Amino acid sequence: MQERDRHNKYKIKLVDSRFQCFEANGETGRGFLVPDVADNLPKLYVVKHNNEVCYVGITRQDIRKRLRYGFSAKGEHGYSGYKWKNLEEVELLIWPFQDVSMEVVEAIEAELVYLIREKTGKWPKYQVEIHFHDAPESQIRVARSILRELL
Repeated sequence: MQERDRHNKYKIKLVDSRFQCFEANGETGRGFLVPDVADNLPKLYVVKHNNEVCYVGITRQDIRKRLRYGFSAKGEHGYSGYKWKNLEEVELLIWPFQDVSMEVVEAIEAELVYLIREKTGKWPKYQVEIHFHDAPESQIRVARSILRELL
């Protein structure tokens, strides 16, 4: 598995339990980009607020669908949505993974969250769960590469 450096960076405004992407990769007025809008493509995404990593998640959905669900959930089936959905503006970074299983991306997510804790002394503020897997060194390298982009 190669180290990840290809990602997209967005700025999102949050208003009345809805999100609006107003910047993509430094260009204002742009929405979400391919491949982040693809369904059935594993993605790792990180939410930052005021330069602090506050959430790390994974999805295989179009990121717009995943965010919509996280903002609209009201507790049905035990899920109340994102804990960070009351912030006014966040930065969202997304790393897509081609030809990789969700279990691999989940392992990278867990390693990344652990590395954030190790580096900053704190867990991401709104992280509510993590699924640990034994990760080989190649996946740990990917997590370290992503961490370098974040901090």
